[in-house]
Amino acid sequence: MADTTMTPGTEVSPKEVEAQAVRRRTFAVISHPDAGKSTLTEALLLHARAITTAGATHGKAGRRGTVSDWMTMEQERGISITSAAIQFEYRDSVINLVDTPGHADFSEDTFRVLSAVDAAVMLVDASKGLEVQTMKLFEVCKQRGLPVITVINKWDRPGSAALDLMDEIRTRTGLIPTPLTWPVGIAGDFRGVIERESSDFIRFNRTAGGATRADSERTTAAEAAIEEGDAWVAAAEESELLAEEGQNHDEESFLGGVTTPVLFSAAVLNFGVQHILDTLVDFAPPAEARLDADGGHRPVTSPFSGFVFKVQSGMNSSHRDYVAFVRVCSGQFRRGMVVTHSATGRPFATKYAQQLFGKDREVAEEAWPGDIVGLVNASALRVGDSIHEGSPAVTFPPLPMFAPAHFRAVRPADTSKHKQFRRGIDQLDHEGVIQVMRSDLRGDQAPVLGAVGPMQFEVVEERMSHDFGAAIRSDVLPYQLARRTDKESALILGHDRQVEVLRRSDGTLLALFSTPWRLRNTVRDHPELLLEDLAGGGPIDEVRY
Repeated sequence: MADTTMTPGTEVSPKEVEAQAVRRRTFAVISHPDAGKSTLTEALLLHARAITTAGATHGKAGRRGTVSDWMTMEQERGISITSAAIQFEYRDSVINLVDTPGHADFSEDTFRVLSAVDAAVMLVDASKGLEVQTMKLFEVCKQRGLPVITVINKWDRPGSAALDLMDEIRTRTGLIPTPLTWPVGIAGDFRGVIERESSDFIRFNRTAGGATRADSERTTAAEAAIEEGDAWVAAAEESELLAEEGQNHDEESFLGGVTTPVLFSAAVLNFGVQHILDTLVDFAPPAEARLDADGGHRPVTSPFSGFVFKVQSGMNSSHRDYVAFVRVCSGQFRRGMVVTHSATGRPFATKYAQQLFGKDREVAEEAWPGDIVGLVNASALRVGDSIHEGSPAVTFPPLPMFAPAHFRAVRPADTSKHKQFRRGIDQLDHEGVIQVMRSDLRGDQAPVLGAVGPMQFEVVEERMSHDFGAAIRSDVLPYQLARRTDKESALILGHDRQVEVLRRSDGTLLALFSTPWRLRNTVRDHPELLLEDLAGGGPIDEVRY
C-alpha cells in the first residue's frame, strides 16, 4: 500500500495537495477478452514488488488466483467480469490501477471506470490485432480524451509482424504508433527488445512459469549484433525505418491524443513489464483539474471532492457489506471527515474508508487527487453521485446508463424468500449490475431486468443465490430495444401487444419493442409520441450524454 507523509487530520497547503497529485498515476487496463489483461495486472504488481508471486486464474497447482479477479465466476471462467482497484508504489509515484471487465457484456462497467482514470493501457493480442472490443474501447478513450499507451502482448507466441501491427493501429484508430521498444525476434521467438531511445538491447531471462519477477540484462547495440545476429539486424533496420517515418515519442502529441506509445511484452512470462511501469511514471499524466457538471475545471488544490464510479457488495463474505468506489478529484480526503452528498445536500460521514488491493483492503486515513477510496456501507451513495467538502456544491458529470438490449422477467425460486429476493434485486440495481424495471401489470413480485449483454443475467443469478440466499427463476422476454417515453405516450403504446412500457428504478419510463421493424412502424403511425434514444446503443458504441 502507498504511504503518505502527512499526519491525518492536519491542515495541508495547496502546494502539498498539488505535490501529492503530481505523484499519482491513475489508469485502466482495457482490452478484448483473453488478451491477457488480468495476467498483465499481476505482472505489473510483481515488478512493482507489490506481490511476490504471480498467479494466473487457471494457473498451475499451488499458484493462487489473480489479485484482480476475485469473484468465483471470474476464477472459474478466467475472465474479468467486474472492475477492481489496486494501489501500489513504484519509484517515487503512487499507482492506482483499475482493472476492468474484458467481456463486451460488461462494457457499461468499463465505461464507468474510464470516467475515473487519467490514462489507459490498451492491451493487444499479437496474433489477433485490433479486435472488435479493442476498437470500441479505443473510441471511448478518444471520446473521453484519455491518452492511450498500447501494449502488444503475447509476443512469445506466433503472431503478426510488428510493422503490420503498427500499420493496423495507424489505419484503424487514427493514432500514430510511436514504439518505445521494438522486439528482437519475430512473434513466437521473443529474445528481448531494442530500447529505442538508447539503442540498447534488453534481454529477458525466463523464470519458472513466469511466477516470479523476470530479470533483464542490458547490452550495447554492438554486443547485441554479435550475440543475436540476423534477428538483431532485422529489428534494428525496422527501428530505423520507424525513425525515418517520424514515429518517435513526443509527449505533447501523446497527451493530445495524436500518438500512442507502443511497447512489446509477454505478460505471462513477465517480459517487457518493467518498461510499461516506467512508461506510466515517465509519460502518463498525473491527476489534474477535472471537468465539473457546469463545464468548469475544478483544480486539484480545491477542497475535497470526488465521485462514485462503482458500488460493489459481496467483496467481504464475512460481513456482507458493500463498497462505494470514489475517485478523489480534488483536495485531501481524511477518514472521518464529514462531506456533502451533492444529490441530496445532506452531510455524509466517512468513518469507514479503505484503500483497496483487489478484494483485500486496509483502513485509509487519507487520500489525494487521483486515488481511489472505498467507502464501506455507504448505502446513500449510488453510481455517478458526487461528494464534496464545504460550499458551494460540487457536481461532476453524470454517468450514462447504456441502452439495454436483453430483457428477462424474474421471480424468486422459493416464494418464501421474497424479502431476500427484493433486497437482492434492489442491491444489484443500486450497484448498477443490472437495470430493474417494474409495472403495475407485472407487480413487484416479477420485476423485469434489462441488460447490455446476456452474461449480466448469469452474474445476477450467481449473486442472488450466493450473496442473498434467494435463487431466481427467469423468463426471456421477446424485446430487442428500448426507448425513453412519457405518460401520455405510454397510454397509446400500452395498446400494442408487441410493446410494453415499464418504469425503471430511476423513474424513467421505457418502451420496450419486439423488433426494430415494430419501432419504425410505431414511429410512422404515431409521430407525436415521445420515443427518445437512450444514452448508448448496447455494448460500448456511440455513448452520448
